[in-house]
This record gives sequence, structure tokens and C-alpha cells, in this order.
Amino acid sequence: MGITSSTPTETSTPTPTTTTPTPKHIFILSGQSNMAGRGGVIPTTHNHKKWDGYLPPECQPDSKILRLNSQLHWEQAHEPLHADIDTKKTCGVGPGLVFANAVLGQDPTLDVVGLVPCAVGGTAIREWERGAHLYENMVKRARESVKGGGQIRAILWYQGESDTSSKHVAESYKVNMERLIRNVRADLHCDSLPIIQVAIASGDKPYMETVREAQMGINIPNVVCVDAKGLPLKEDNLHLTTEAQVQLGKMLADAYLKNFGSSNTI
Repeated sequence: MGITSSTPTETSTPTPTTTTPTPKHIFILSGQSNMAGRGGVIPTTHNHKKWDGYLPPECQPDSKILRLNSQLHWEQAHEPLHADIDTKKTCGVGPGLVFANAVLGQDPTLDVVGLVPCAVGGTAIREWERGAHLYENMVKRARESVKGGGQIRAILWYQGESDTSSKHVAESYKVNMERLIRNVRADLHCDSLPIIQVAIASGDKPYMETVREAQMGINIPNVVCVDAKGLPLKEDNLHLTTEAQVQLGKMLADAYLKNFGSSNTI
């Protein structure tokens, strides 16, 4: 027999609780280190690195911008977006939060935006094949993100630096990327899912231009390319600076709004 109390000895006012809103417009952030964000990451002693903590105005958190954390829960987005996803490296500023702030500021039809970080530094395109851990985790997180009723609006993809050292690998990039696009659209049941990919801006390997040509040469409906070449690089000649990440986030937002925003029919 359960314990009951018909006359409580004291009453109290319930403590108000805040509820995390459910994002309606969801964007998948995927690829390697420049999507995960290395802006502001600086060396310290013993070959360790840390984020310098500098937060540009365009990277400020907003209650209408959420991120899906590593435990598959929505929370308010803040830099570094990928800190619990790209866990083997130090993460800093990336383009994702800048992108979200920009689209919110320019498209009045958007309400709550959800970002789904999936990028992992140092990964080659072959590691994103269907069946591989990175690909399957991206699909899992994408599927989880829509369970509250939201819709995936686009995948933002920035990857390719790890495919520039070998002629064979670089020349295979276009086929591999096109396969990835077909697979992820099929697995997310959206044949027209927008993909905004970034043409790589950096790398000291001999086949960077081959990969760039592949990225800019993909001709598939609802796939657009943003060229990062010329954006400021850090001393390693590989990663974008914080300033460059801010510029890239705005470029990605412009590409989304121009091609897939509320005034366009997908």
C-alpha cells in the first residue's frame, strides 16, 4: 500500500523552470577542422593548444540559436560549437554561429535555429563513406535533430585538405563527394536536401587545386559552392583565422539565403 498525504503539512511555490525551445530550422555542420573551428586556437607550453577566448560580435550567443550536444540534447549554442564533438583537438571559432546569427538577422521567417555539429579535424573524404563511423554518426545526429518537429534546411560542408597529398585521392574526390551527397540525401529521405560546400582555401600539399576544381565542378541540383580561397590563414597556412571564420560564416549565410531562403522554393 502506497504512502499518501491528504493534508500536507506545508505548501510551497513551485520553482519556475525554463524550457529549451525546439528548433524549427536545422543546419548540419560537417567536414573537418575548418568547419569544427580553429579560429583563436593558440599554442601553449608542451605542444598543447588552447582557445584564446576572443568572441567577435558576430559569434555572440542568442536564445534563438541552439546546438545539439554530444548527448543529443538541445542547448543554447556558444563557441566553441564543436568542443564536445571534435574532442581530440582544441576547438575555437568556426563559421557555424556566425552563419546562424546572419540568417536569423536577414530572414524574418526564421524562428529558432538548430545547429548540429558533426565535423572532426584531420579527416579524409574516405572516412565519411556510408558505413564509416563519422558518416553514421552524422546521420544519427541529423535524424535525432528533427524528432521535435524541425526540418533540416541544409548541410554545410567544409572538408578536403586531407585529400590533397595524393594525386589518386585528389582525382577521386569529385566522385566520392557526389556519392556522399547521394547517400546522405537518401538516408535522410530528402532527395533535394541543400548542400553548401566550401572550396578549400589552404594546404601545403601538391594537389590542393585538384580538390578545389572537384569541389567547384560538382553539378548537382541544390548543391552550391562557396570559395574560401583568399581568406586570412593562421601561421600554419592551413586553418582560417577568427576574422576569416567570421567572413566565411557570412558567406555561407549569403549563399543559403540567396539559393534556399524563404523567398526560394526548394
